[in-house]
Amino acid sequence: MAWAAASALLRPAGITDVNRLLDDALALWAACPDTLPDFGPSFQPVEQSAAEAQLDRFLGCLQAELEALPRSAAARRASHTRISAAFDEFGRGALHLDEDQMQLLLSDGFAGIGARMARRAREFDAAVPLADVQQASRNAWTACGLQLLFGRKIALTPSIFAYSMLYPYTDNYLDDPAASPQDKLGFSHRFGSRLAGRPVPAANSREETIWRLAGLIEGEYARTTHPRIFESLLDIHAAQHDSLRLRRNSEASYDEVLGTSFHKGGASVLADAWLAASDLSPEQARFAFLWGVLLQLGDDLQDLTEDLDAGVLTLFTQAAARIPLDRLTCRTLHFAGAVMALMPQSPTPTSPALRGLIHKSSFSLIIRAAGAAGGRYSPAYLAGLERHSPFRFAALAGRKRSLGRRSARLSGLFEAFLEGSEDEPVFPWLPSSLMPR
Repeated sequence: MAWAAASALLRPAGITDVNRLLDDALALWAACPDTLPDFGPSFQPVEQSAAEAQLDRFLGCLQAELEALPRSAAARRASHTRISAAFDEFGRGALHLDEDQMQLLLSDGFAGIGARMARRAREFDAAVPLADVQQASRNAWTACGLQLLFGRKIALTPSIFAYSMLYPYTDNYLDDPAASPQDKLGFSHRFGSRLAGRPVPAANSREETIWRLAGLIEGEYARTTHPRIFESLLDIHAAQHDSLRLRRNSEASYDEVLGTSFHKGGASVLADAWLAASDLSPEQARFAFLWGVLLQLGDDLQDLTEDLDAGVLTLFTQAAARIPLDRLTCRTLHFAGAVMALMPQSPTPTSPALRGLIHKSSFSLIIRAAGAAGGRYSPAYLAGLERHSPFRFAALAGRKRSLGRRSARLSGLFEAFLEGSEDEPVFPWLPSSLMPR
């Protein structure tokens, strides 16, 4: 079966609603200028130097904890307290987060979601790699952020856990170079049929695991009473399928890459929103879709070097082959501002803190990703952008290399925390989609 024909079969009945959201996102993008936006006050070099010193103190605390992995419950609690205190000082001083934002990050809110996500992942599959757990947690934080934004209580529900775990498993399979294109196409078609509720037998143990995750969603939501949830799952699957097909087409046009990237990013977070709230207003659905597009753009810019090496086609890799990324990044920053202006208001006490975190992180993600890809920009543009980062780009690159050298030991520290009981804290890693980076 051809990729295009298979893609048509995977599209849900409610695709017209998503098409409207996609058209809206594309129109918003087209209206964004390609000049540097007015960020307001910038950071002076002395302020950046002070923030970098605070970052070094936080990294020094982590280094001290790496020297002796905490094995007892008392040691884990003490280590958790020290790391949390160090991050609290860093977050307030270097990232300019206020009391409510720090509480939202370090209390049982997002930190607790990360702990529960990691432990449930290991209960579900003891062999799941830590990198997959981290990928799943990023999605869980997005879904739980939408819960709070829509006025609901934050909770790692069975369906949010399952959806967050689905895509590490499916992505790994579809990215596996040992699997043939025919095998990947067959899996994609079977998985789409499974998401549609058809009794499709799993072809292997990997599919059995993926089918179990789909079953967790069905156990929480009945297809008859929540059809839009399952339509959203089919739509993100169709978007992933189209994205995989596009990866094989080096001759794809700008409009094809734009539409596929926007569809994939928007559909992903729209599915999060349906699972977070089970019912959405038009305004909530629009924001979720647009936020998903923005997160996709940020991820694609962050992954620029890896995607170029792997031949992955995105807006940024396509442009980087021809021109500096100055104008494309400016348009992305304007798009971020337009999306943030559409963020729903919520009467809950946590809403202002959460809105501030999302707003700040939306710009910092793009600015710092651009700084990491410095050679793809004109020097004047990069210098202008750096003034709006609390850290100088060269300093961030150096700290990133230092952390990279410690990655194995950081993973060991996290694993040591995971050995604890359910009521113990886990290494306080934080939501990258919400936290300023």
